[in-house]
Amino acid sequence: QLQLVESGGGLVQPGGSLRLSCVASGDTLDSYTIAWFRQASGKEREGVSCSSSRDGSAYYADSVRGRFTITRDNAKNTVYLQIDSLRPEDTGVYYCAGDDRLCKWTVNGYDYWGQGTQVTVSS
Repeated sequence: QLQLVESGGGLVQPGGSLRLSCVASGDTLDSYTIAWFRQASGKEREGVSCSSSRDGSAYYADSVRGRFTITRDNAKNTVYLQIDSLRPEDTGVYYCAGDDRLCKWTVNGYDYWGQGTQVTVSS
């Protein structure tokens, strides 16, 4: 069974950058579509980026396009989310999620989830 562990979150100032990591175990990550979601306090969990295992495409929510970049390192069984130009509204818990289908933007479209890593953007 695929297991996912996120890391790399922290407290940063507006305009700063972070690189989040999602390390897979139990299976080879290159067989899975991997998405990043985030959840702010009092709000629904929302998809921000997805890397498809089917067509190799990367997808981004409108709110993060141009600032976030999703990449894979298959040798390390890891997917990264590079986050630049951070804004206070980017604050939340960031989760990676895996599935064997094409990219989806709904939480129930993914079978495997990490425990999340906290990102806080504040002065």
